[in-house]
Amino acid sequence: MKKLYIISDQNRNSETIKTKILKQVKAHTLKKSELIIVIGGDGFMLQTLKKLYKLNKPFYGINSGDYGFLMNKFHEKKILKNIIKTDQVKISPLQMTVKNRNGKNKKSIAINEVSILRQSRQAASISIKNGSKDVIKKFRGDGLLVCTPAGSTAYNLSVHGPILNLNSNKLAISPVSPFRPRRWKGKIVSNKSKILIKNLNPKKRPISAVADNVEVRNAVEIKISENKKIIFNLLYNKNNSIEKKIKIEQIRKEVVR
Repeated sequence: MKKLYIISDQNRNSETIKTKILKQVKAHTLKKSELIIVIGGDGFMLQTLKKLYKLNKPFYGINSGDYGFLMNKFHEKKILKNIIKTDQVKISPLQMTVKNRNGKNKKSIAINEVSILRQSRQAASISIKNGSKDVIKKFRGDGLLVCTPAGSTAYNLSVHGPILNLNSNKLAISPVSPFRPRRWKGKIVSNKSKILIKNLNPKKRPISAVADNVEVRNAVEIKISENKKIIFNLLYNKNNSIEKKIKIEQIRKEVVR
């Protein structure tokens, strides 16, 4: 058994799970640990990954929230076995660089997606480039998403974007309520792409740029690319990896009642 550091969000269910684990294993300090146990939901996992990734240690998530796409299910009787026998998945985030209306640059990483969203009642008016090539010269709508394969089943799927295989080496650009071109379905691009998004009318049509849950308002120019220098090592129970969850979403049929 590796030396474990356990971190949980502040809700009763998470604290209960943490207490049960501590009855079976010894917790170590963050510095001495070899594996970080994260107890919470997807949002808490995203926060923790961004906060602790520089330690270059693997993360094992235990779900105490609702869906927990990035997490593992908690089995009290199997917790030791599940932690020892895992499959490792390596993913890299998106790097978002935003220039705001005051000319200041702000950076953040996104594990799931970068969302470009209208900031007022006015629809966003933006241009989208991939390198030197135009994707769309003028897009009008509520906004768009640029997502990773790991994030393609999150907000991206909710706006009817494509689900990407984890090893596809692709990114998805998906519109949010497009008005012009009204029937544009988005575009799948290489993960080597350098995406540039410009606000064509920042005074009348302000937009915000959101990297997972970090927002920059009054964005004028947004640069997005995959940051291959950052690698997250995520551990999953056998037969319950993130790849399997993505495949299940690809074949899932929603039942509306």
